[in-house]
Amino acid sequence: MTDPVLGVVALPAAGPWPTLDPFLFCVHHLDAFPRGNGCLAPAASLAGRQLGSDFANIDGWNMYHGRTISGFPQHPHRGFETVTFTRSGLIDHADSLGAIARYGGGDVQWMTAGAGIVHAEMFPLLDEVEPNPMEMFQIWVNLPKVDKMADPHFEMLWANEVPNVVAVDDQGKLIEIAVAAGSLDGNGPPSPPPQSWAARPDSDVAIWHIRMEAGAIWPLPKAVRGDVGRVLYLFKGAATVGEHNVDPRHAVQLRPDADVVLHAGAGGAEFLLLQGRPIGEPVVSHGPFVMNDRAGIEKAFTDYQRTGFGGWPWESDDPTNGFGHERFARRPNGDTESPTS
Repeated sequence: MTDPVLGVVALPAAGPWPTLDPFLFCVHHLDAFPRGNGCLAPAASLAGRQLGSDFANIDGWNMYHGRTISGFPQHPHRGFETVTFTRSGLIDHADSLGAIARYGGGDVQWMTAGAGIVHAEMFPLLDEVEPNPMEMFQIWVNLPKVDKMADPHFEMLWANEVPNVVAVDDQGKLIEIAVAAGSLDGNGPPSPPPQSWAARPDSDVAIWHIRMEAGAIWPLPKAVRGDVGRVLYLFKGAATVGEHNVDPRHAVQLRPDADVVLHAGAGGAEFLLLQGRPIGEPVVSHGPFVMNDRAGIEKAFTDYQRTGFGGWPWESDDPTNGFGHERFARRPNGDTESPTS
């Protein structure tokens, strides 16, 4: 019988995970943020942190590029998409189109940068008594040449719209699969932005978070297409994938045309699955821009310096959305949506 596992590699201790086309980047943010100080910032000393570029994970959390509030103040993108798949905590979004949002706790924001957008992603610490833990995946999906200059756009896939497929194995063990993209047993989330690679029905893009109870067994079904790249990231616990014993924090490249049995270890297991048909075009990247050639990168820098991709309409580089706990999104045209709308 053909081995469904093509290879296993260790994940880096910190930073981005290795990815396959059409994915460009994937990082798992897991921050044990302390309680808030009443101004949405950490109620903790920032001494010893390299403010502006703090990724050292001191005390189990980072300020990232934030200097007062943790997060990523305004920065530009062109030529690809960002998918922010939250598990816990909150994120405050603001962009050069004039849109704002607050989301978290299972919500997914899918943003097509396209021709160019500037956005900020800040992590407000609302709880002033208890810690404010945050966990999320930031995933970059490439765009084909024909769509690299698409109009910027984002969709909010609220947690109640992201299917959580529950299975129970023959031993009564629980398996839960959150389907942020693609479909499982006929369950799929709302569509991504219209120019997304994932919006093409033949792309077979899937983004799943799989949580398995200790000892649970689940047959991961094969992909719809046989020409997709498929990587299973084991980021918590140990597991057996097919006939391979996989230690924690490893990536497993899978054959797309074969089912594979997952068997969680004694402490349970959590995986992220990224799958999609390759775009198969040249990729030239520089910082926040991803194009097909060096000329495209140079033009991206020139356009950003000239136009600011529409300019930054906010008073600060790191805007937040106040002290309310409600999640919402307000579009550039003023339309507002929320998880209950």
